[in-house]
Amino acid sequence: MTIQDQFGQIDIYVFDQILRGNIAKGMRVLDAGCGYGRNLVYLLREGCEVFAMDADAEGVEHVRQLAGSLGVALPAGNFKVGCIEEMPFPRELADVVICNSVLHFARDEQQFRAMLNGLWQALRPGGMLFCRLGSRIGMDFERVRPNIFVVGDGSEWFLVDEEMLLELTDEMNAVLVDPLKTTIVQDYRCMTTWVLRKRRA
Repeated sequence: MTIQDQFGQIDIYVFDQILRGNIAKGMRVLDAGCGYGRNLVYLLREGCEVFAMDADAEGVEHVRQLAGSLGVALPAGNFKVGCIEEMPFPRELADVVICNSVLHFARDEQQFRAMLNGLWQALRPGGMLFCRLGSRIGMDFERVRPNIFVVGDGSEWFLVDEEMLLELTDEMNAVLVDPLKTTIVQDYRCMTTWVLRKRRA
C-alpha cells in the first residue's frame, strides 16, 4: 500500500494532529464540510467512527461509497446533506470536529458565527475542533464589505485575523491546542489553522 493509498489527499495539518495523537483510533470524528472525503481515508481505515456532512449531496454520497469501498460499515445516518449553521447532527456527538476550508465561504459575520456555533455544539466537552480557514494574517487584501475581502483569484472570502480568532476563543471559553499557524500562498491567500479544545464542565 502506498502512502497515498493509506492517507488519501489528507490536509497536512490534519495529519499533524493524527501524528500527535489528538485524532486517534476509536474516536468519533465529524467532518463538517467533508467535500469528497479527502481527510477521511486514513480515519476510516483506522477505525474511527466517522460522521460526514456537506451541502453538496454528491460529495456526501461519494464519502458514503468511500467508506463502503474500504470495508467500513457505517449507518446511513452517519452521512448527511446539510448546512453547518443548521447542524443536522446531535449536540455533543463528536470527540473531534474537522472543518477544513469551509468557514471562509460565510456570507457575513452572522453566518460565520452561526456556522461556528453549529460546529461547537456538535463537539463533546473535552473534544477538539480543528478549523482551517482563510485569514488575512500576513497579507493585505481589498475589503469589499465588513469581513469580506477579495483573494488572489478574485473570489470574495470572509477573512478572519488573529485578534478575531483569539477573541472568539475567549468567547467560547475554549483552550488553544496549538498557537495559530498560517500558511501564506504567494499573492493569493493566507490559510490559518485554528485548533481548540472544549473545556469540560
